[in-house]
Amino acid sequence: MRSIALYTLTVLIWGSTWLAIEFQLGDIAVEVSLFYRFSLAAILMWIWVSVKKLPMNYSRRDHGFFVLLALCNFGLNYLVLYWAQNYLTSAMASIAFSMLLLMNIVNTRLFFGKPIAKRIYSGALIGVVGIVSLFWPQLQQFDLSNGALVGLLLALTGTFVASLGNMVSVRNSQQQIGVMQGNAWGMLYSAIGLLCYVFMADASLSFSAPASYWYSLVYLAVFGTVIAFACYFALLKNIGPERASYVIVLFPLVAVILSTLFEGFIWQANTFIGFSLVLVGNAIVLTPTKRIKAFIELHKASLANKRSIPS
Repeated sequence: MRSIALYTLTVLIWGSTWLAIEFQLGDIAVEVSLFYRFSLAAILMWIWVSVKKLPMNYSRRDHGFFVLLALCNFGLNYLVLYWAQNYLTSAMASIAFSMLLLMNIVNTRLFFGKPIAKRIYSGALIGVVGIVSLFWPQLQQFDLSNGALVGLLLALTGTFVASLGNMVSVRNSQQQIGVMQGNAWGMLYSAIGLLCYVFMADASLSFSAPASYWYSLVYLAVFGTVIAFACYFALLKNIGPERASYVIVLFPLVAVILSTLFEGFIWQANTFIGFSLVLVGNAIVLTPTKRIKAFIELHKASLANKRSIPS
């Protein structure tokens, strides 16, 4: 029951953060909003590790990887994804981000030599076809001035950067660096880096924004960053990374539902087809071949039993 609660909470929070990001756009510069978000998250993380008295002393080399973690997982990736949502609804951005699963598998092969199972090629192809279907109207009129296409390219770029950050996180875990400690340092360096970027971009540290902006900021920092990551890492420990990774498949469902309710997201034929293909592709990637075969055999047996029953 504890794992179910953690799983549900992670999916609901991460699925809703895409809509919360919409309230961060427009009034205050994106880089300033991210600086506020990760500054608050860093403060909360450091309070946590201090209360738990976790070891925080690491080598210079480790700190170099903490900086990379900050850049890829808590900085540049979010900056690009926030830019993407200037062109896309939260639903479309979340679906594009679900390609993280496939990028992680490829990058794990490249950086750590882990073999890629044959089913993953099929799942990846289906996922890519799904993305193409989602953005087919824009791809038919290929033009980089097309807002949706620009948003897609930005979303996929931000997703790829996040995948590189995941590889840094894997490296840190292999070096026996605690997840909470690594994230605390990463978020601290992220806040510092974003502040430097704010000054270079000559952006104003404005506090003039509606209440919805500040509510969403607190939600993103406290729930979307600190609590959701804590739940996800607890899941990794309790049920393993393979099953825990299904959150990447499920949170777009939440994002799409919320976008439909609050952003007027309109479902079209290509939307249904593309969304379904992305979900199916990711599910195939995450499901071991033996389990797929077992499901098929069970389905065949069920059909055989129904046919044998006299009407």
